Amino acid sequence: MYAIVEISGFQYKAEKNVVLRVPLLNTAQPGQILEFDRVLLLRNEEEIKVGQPVVEGAAVIAEVIEHGKGKKVVIFHTKKRKGYRVKKGYREQYTNIKITEIRV
Repeated sequence: MYAIVEISGFQYKAEKNVVLRVPLLNTAQPGQILEFDRVLLLRNEEEIKVGQPVVEGAAVIAEVIEHGKGKKVVIFHTKKRKGYRVKKGYREQYTNIKITEIRV
């Protein structure tokens, strides 16, 4: 059984006991239980339910594991023959969540 769920504007395939890396959820603390009710698709062994736009009554329950920062991404801009060089970088913040239950 799996579900396609929308979290922070992105779609993820959620299966039980799978850890997902999602964009930073500021309000959640490690160990907190979250419920995501924007389930777009739900699949059992026998049937597939497609939401229009969401599946009614379905939810994905997840536990927050940790917050962190990804690897540094370097952005380098240059313009030839002008002496223009700009180097910038950032580290994207994320939250790891573990899917504990998929409610139908």
